[in-house]
Amino acid sequence: MLTTATQPTPSQPRVVVLIPCYNEEITIGTVVRDFKEALPDAEIYVYDNNSTDKTIDVARKTGAIVRSEKLQGKGHVIRRMFADIDADYYILVDGDATYEAASAPKMLQKAMREGLDMVNGARVTDRKAAYRSGHVWGNKILTAMVTTIFGRRLSDMLSGYRVFSNRFVKSFPALAGGFETETEFTVYALELGMPIGEVPTRYIERPPGSVSKLRTYTDGIIILKTIVNLCKQERPLIFFSLLALIFALIGLVFGAPIIYTYFKTGFVLRLPSALLATGFEIMAALSMTCALILDSVALARQEQKRTRYLSLPGPAWMDK
Repeated sequence: MLTTATQPTPSQPRVVVLIPCYNEEITIGTVVRDFKEALPDAEIYVYDNNSTDKTIDVARKTGAIVRSEKLQGKGHVIRRMFADIDADYYILVDGDATYEAASAPKMLQKAMREGLDMVNGARVTDRKAAYRSGHVWGNKILTAMVTTIFGRRLSDMLSGYRVFSNRFVKSFPALAGGFETETEFTVYALELGMPIGEVPTRYIERPPGSVSKLRTYTDGIIILKTIVNLCKQERPLIFFSLLALIFALIGLVFGAPIIYTYFKTGFVLRLPSALLATGFEIMAALSMTCALILDSVALARQEQKRTRYLSLPGPAWMDK
């Protein structure tokens, strides 16, 4: 366990808690106090994202280090936090008081004992107000899509509660602008085959007066688009081969009767349909060509990311 010293010793890793915030005046005080109690050695940073309430004042009064990011969106805030702060381990959590601070030491200890680059806080709850059924099913569907493509190693892809190593944070490209950043975390870790883990953590509803920033359908569509885009970039062979198969099947539907008629009569009776079928088959061939070329490009990009990731010192294993 971490000692209660106020400054890290040479053998004690530096741990920071990162809290992105937008209009969380009601909850941010509770979050900061809970994490100060759970991790007395950790520095707590609150990054405000253009709040119009008293989020900044409350965070400062409760002892957090407060900074600001003007670009609106959670992804922009995380990019700024990861760029600004140097630490051995980073604990990322939302400022809405829905995640259990008591799970942080467990997640941190798991990362240290097993030398993990990311530990995911998998949400567990029986409260419908905390985790609405639509969000549950949406998360399951999106998680299933990502893990099917990139590897089945996590059960809650969209959790906002995670522990990261310095190696993860300083090699992570952070391209997303909004809530889709959690998808980026997951795909990045799975794509590079990082050592990762997961710890169940209690998930509760927001307190009265606190309003969620999530937009169920809009954010769901954005996340789905992000998954499709990441699949196109990181798994182009799968993406464009699927397109090629679709085009080939459509071309076959239009072309099969024409081919049958031609072999039977020696005539092409429906020239427009024949041209349409030919067009789809050409598109299928082009898609397959793109798949093969872009797969080589994606492999080169993955090798570069892996090289950058390996150039940074990994998390030290802590003796059990």
